[in-house]
Amino acid sequence: MENHLHLIASSPNLSKEIANFKSFTARATVDWLKTNQSRYWLNQLAIHKQSYKTDQQYQMWQEGAHPQAILDWKMFQQKLAYIHNNPVQRGYVDDPSHWRYSSYRNYAGQEGILLIDWLEAK
Repeated sequence: MENHLHLIASSPNLSKEIANFKSFTARATVDWLKTNQSRYWLNQLAIHKQSYKTDQQYQMWQEGAHPQAILDWKMFQQKLAYIHNNPVQRGYVDDPSHWRYSSYRNYAGQEGILLIDWLEAK
């Protein structure tokens, strides 16, 4: 989505992995924006930086996350359906398979652009 991310993930230290993901994607995005001289977006990242964050110039991600434990297969299916239908509910596409960055196509047996770890997902 344009302003948030939903994902299903598993890790022995999920908090650390999410922090690593946020750090990597923020650094890569800022580097890309600098390379492409996207001053408007760099300015937006600077304006919305928390004032107490004195060790950095930009802030891309909000602090924290909202993890929910997935306790069984039924709950997994419910969360996956919510994620896949989010772009439809927001009015961006009419069908979840039309959202480019969704795993919906993978689960529907179509070619997708995201790598799915089927050993963990099934």
